[in-house]
Amino acid sequence: MGSWLKHHKGKKELEVVIVNGKKLWYFPDCDLPPAGDSQLKGHESIIVLNDSDFDATLNMTLFFTDQDPVRVNNLIVEKQRVRCIRMDNKTELHGFEVPLEIQYALKVESDQNVIIQYGRLDSRQTNLAYYTTLGY
Repeated sequence: MGSWLKHHKGKKELEVVIVNGKKLWYFPDCDLPPAGDSQLKGHESIIVLNDSDFDATLNMTLFFTDQDPVRVNNLIVEKQRVRCIRMDNKTELHGFEVPLEIQYALKVESDQNVIIQYGRLDSRQTNLAYYTTLGY
């Protein structure tokens, strides 16, 4: 995970650590679209890359405008793997069902540095819209 670079400056040694990923991610504009009737079903997901040498345990908090936050804990991403977590799959979310067409924000905490991308496929119109973005 990352690289260690050493630079010598006189008698002092300076170590610079390059770290891949973060342990805390925010996605402020989430909105689960309905599946729709097209061949490609509407959905949203977070795609997690765990480039570390250890399994990553993720805890998610969903924030809504008119209700208390909901926590989904203990989502595992194995070491040196990528995992797509579909927000329309309540089995993956330990039984929680994300409401359709309701704006919410997502916080993801990990015990390992990971890289997370958010994606949404909206198939409500014939010109499909697919968005992806890295979190903050």
